[in-house]
Amino acid sequence: MTHHAIKMYEYHVWANKEMFNRLLELGDEVYHQEIQSVFTSISKVVSHMYIVDQLWFHIILGTSMSEALEIEKVESDTKSIEEIITMYKELTDQYSEFLNDGVDLDKVLKLDTPWAGKRETSISEMLLHITTHGAYHRGNITAMLRQNDYRSVTTDLTSYWYSDQI
Repeated sequence: MTHHAIKMYEYHVWANKEMFNRLLELGDEVYHQEIQSVFTSISKVVSHMYIVDQLWFHIILGTSMSEALEIEKVESDTKSIEEIITMYKELTDQYSEFLNDGVDLDKVLKLDTPWAGKRETSISEMLLHITTHGAYHRGNITAMLRQNDYRSVTTDLTSYWYSDQI
């Protein structure tokens, strides 16, 4: 049986695809539109999500938090929605390859974050963090779309359960 944390990560990938497909429908003008909200544009939210997913992937692979924070960040907020989808696909393929390679999800890694200090946490906990972080920011995107009179999409876990993705 697939580990619960992997199932939740797969939900995260599905939910991002659902949101990205909606953003594709709306186009780059809406994607890059300046807005007064939590972020200054939807592209900045998506860029933040991508950078954080990438950061945690490096940490899961064994890179220290301080080293992972120093890895050069691609200016992803200037990319088109099509380009960021391609970047996300490459990253999620790397996650999938790693997760399907028999990784010990209960393996404990030591974190040393500049904002919260030292902590030990398992790879499965990190996957759950990635999933909840993504859900939080998809909510930001939904609010930003509604603020500009655009319809969003449902990315709730229950929608994933009933989709043909499982």
